[in-house]
Amino acid sequence: MTERRLSPLDRLLARADNALRTLTPGTIQAERAPTATPESPGGEAQPGSIPSDQRRHVMGLMRINHTGEVCAQALYQGQASTASLPHIRHAMEEAAKEEEDHLAWCEERIRELGGAPSKLNPLFYAMSYAMGATAGLIGDRWSLGFVSETENQVVKHLESHLFQVPESDLRTRAILEQMRTDELKHAVTAKDAGGADLPPPIRHAMTLMSKVMTFATYRV
Repeated sequence: MTERRLSPLDRLLARADNALRTLTPGTIQAERAPTATPESPGGEAQPGSIPSDQRRHVMGLMRINHTGEVCAQALYQGQASTASLPHIRHAMEEAAKEEEDHLAWCEERIRELGGAPSKLNPLFYAMSYAMGATAGLIGDRWSLGFVSETENQVVKHLESHLFQVPESDLRTRAILEQMRTDELKHAVTAKDAGGADLPPPIRHAMTLMSKVMTFATYRV
């Protein structure tokens, strides 16, 4: 079924399906593995090879990254729901599809480390969807600018996390490195497509929300 044949109800049901799959553990499967290692993400390092205190910290970091991917799904779906140009809507939906791999990788790694995704994910999904839909209503240039700024901030988070993950944890590092590569590509693509530079107050507000999400999901 092509985009032209989708009715508003079809698109609504598709977004509801995406929300349910995003928020239901184990429903999204990765279609690829990070290219940093020849096996499915960094299979050389097992949880037992990481000291318990470091394992708990890495698990917290991966919980943050998983919630970040939940937010990314909601953000892109929200923007796609209000984008005025069909090619922009399609680009948002394609980006959300690529982000599904990240979601699956993070959830799998959290489970391997003995943890579970954040209980706050439904709240952050709803907030991110609303932000994405609002950005789409304002205009496609601002919507793309919002994507570019979001992805640039995610890249900084991932780079910070890579400094904190033990060198011996090859599996987690492979996931984070591939995510960083993909997110940077999304940021550049959105910018090249005509994304506007966001005003400093909006960028600061996004940074503040990111800090709140990071603090909360590391613990809950």
